Amino acid sequence: MNDFRVSITHTTRRRKLKDGKVAHYDQYYCEYRDPKLKRRRRRAFNRKKDAEAFRNALLLKVAEGRYVDERTAPTLGKAIDHWLADKAGKVKPSTLLGYKVVVNGAIRGPLLIGTAQERANYTETGIPPEGARFLQLLGDVKLTDLNPAITRVWHRTIVDNCGIYTANRAMSHFKSITALAEEDFLVRAPSMPTGLTRVRNRPKKAILTPEDIAKVIRAAKDDAECGPYYAFPFLAGTRPSEQLGLLWSDVDFDKGVIRIRRIQERDGSLTEMTKTEAGTREIPMSSVLREMLLAWRVRCPRKGKELHRVFPGPGRLQEWPKPRLGGGGPLVYQNFRKRYWVPVFKQLGLPYVTPHSARHSFISTLQAQGIEVGLVAQIAGHANPTVTLGHYTQAVRDGSAAIEALDRAYGG
Repeated sequence: MNDFRVSITHTTRRRKLKDGKVAHYDQYYCEYRDPKLKRRRRRAFNRKKDAEAFRNALLLKVAEGRYVDERTAPTLGKAIDHWLADKAGKVKPSTLLGYKVVVNGAIRGPLLIGTAQERANYTETGIPPEGARFLQLLGDVKLTDLNPAITRVWHRTIVDNCGIYTANRAMSHFKSITALAEEDFLVRAPSMPTGLTRVRNRPKKAILTPEDIAKVIRAAKDDAECGPYYAFPFLAGTRPSEQLGLLWSDVDFDKGVIRIRRIQERDGSLTEMTKTEAGTREIPMSSVLREMLLAWRVRCPRKGKELHRVFPGPGRLQEWPKPRLGGGGPLVYQNFRKRYWVPVFKQLGLPYVTPHSARHSFISTLQAQGIEVGLVAQIAGHANPTVTLGHYTQAVRDGSAAIEALDRAYGG
């Protein structure tokens, strides 16, 4: 493509106005020969700098082998299909289903004008309610036609009809879709608009202080039957589905790591993959967690006569140190929460937090202790550290800790 050239020509056009006056205005043209179809092309611009920007971008696309004829460029709908196909097998089925609901309902369209329940029913059944009205979205727009103005109008439409949460979630997928299209379809991803509404007033997730968590861990050490169940998420930062899906074969006491390889679904079945690719990881075992799991392994209910699940459903209690009999099967989340999780907060007089809040506490405490965010994200199973910073990290110390750190830095 070394012989590819783009020329910019200029002409002054004249237009007769209603009052009889003649207005003059400049017109600039980028002229080139399509490197693939070998046909002459001409693009008009009102400003010279726009023509020059188009020329420079076109020369770069051709030089890098990324040129795509705008008239044959794929639509965003095709890019969505490509993105979903790429996600299949990389995320668990329920996560992929959630992706499909958002990208089809809030990006591809059409968007049903109605209540959230009506849209959910339509997404599930494909049958619109009587007298339904729809808004066209971006499915038929070519990737080369996307620009900040179009994106801004679309985002505002989703905010007005579906709310800020859905709009921001759709925007996150939109960026991922166009980025993959840039890699695989050789169509440059559009520039993103600035100043989009992102505020969503919601309370931060309640988390325990390190002092409260220390009480939970001390109680767990003295609670041979239930302690490992409620202490584990505070010490490992796992999601509930990862904890309940953990097998003893994934606990490596020699190397001191716990390998997260699968999750447990709501019905108790195991899925041999994690929520995302980044969720497949190794978590270092602290000495406290290692000691607790070694003791629990002696008591843990077996599957038949073999150790299988680390956190199984309970069996029949025998005299110490014999293991329980008849257990070893799956422990569904509702029973885990009712039997093992809720009672400890009442017993210790602590404010109640959800099992997932233990994960927040784990991540926030690591950050508060000065562990770099990249390592925290790796241990937590986040593909991007910005997720760790933006959604999970909360302050676990008051402002005095920050001032003390500043004094230390300045030699106070």
